[in-house]
Amino acid sequence: MGSTSLPYMATQPKLIFFTDFDGTITVEDSNDFMIDNLGFGADRRKQLNEKVLAETLGFRDAFFEMLNSIKTPFDECINQLLQNMKLDPYFLEFYYWAKENNVPIVILSGGMRPVILALLEKFLGHKPDSHLSIVSNEVVSRDGKDINSEGGWKIKYHDESSFGHDKSLEIRPYAALPENERPILLYAGDGVSDLSAASETNLLFAKHGKDLVTFCDRRGIPYTTFKDWSSIFATTKDILAGKVSPSEVAAQKTA
Repeated sequence: MGSTSLPYMATQPKLIFFTDFDGTITVEDSNDFMIDNLGFGADRRKQLNEKVLAETLGFRDAFFEMLNSIKTPFDECINQLLQNMKLDPYFLEFYYWAKENNVPIVILSGGMRPVILALLEKFLGHKPDSHLSIVSNEVVSRDGKDINSEGGWKIKYHDESSFGHDKSLEIRPYAALPENERPILLYAGDGVSDLSAASETNLLFAKHGKDLVTFCDRRGIPYTTFKDWSSIFATTKDILAGKVSPSEVAAQKTA
């Protein structure tokens, strides 16, 4: 597959930044918030996440069960999230730097596009610019109901994988480019929806203390931890400037 058929290569970037959304760009996870406050609660959610981490249950089935416990109309869910979700305090600076420096940002989310777009528009104060792309699941009517009615919506998965959205599928065509054409690929994530993407890029940023770190330690996957986007931003700038390589960063931070 040539680079001309890959959309994130349109501007011939030297670096592409793939990232999770919930709990990575946002401080808290919007899906967790809905499940914990509008669905069956945190205890059951954590039990299902443990099964996904132990690889005894697929993320697709676990997440569907979690979201299926939410009967609140979809527009009310959005309103609750707009009132309660916060953006990582350093992401905005990274977002505008990426725009100025020809660094495409690709959000690969196990969540739902209408939620992501609503939150991004609030955080940015405008619709996302063209250097930011979103690949995610969608929301559809349940049993022909209005999604803004009680029990009226459900998630529509992006693909047929056990993840519902296998994030690795979006990254691999770029990783497969010839070395002289291939940009540096970075990924940031925090949780079980990021397991498929964990080993696909030149460097993985895994959020400190979260499930993705646990998974990577179990599998021996190299990563560097982050607490917020300040360290992601600083490291990405150094990598783009050639001051440090992704492998050096991973070796330093996980030694």
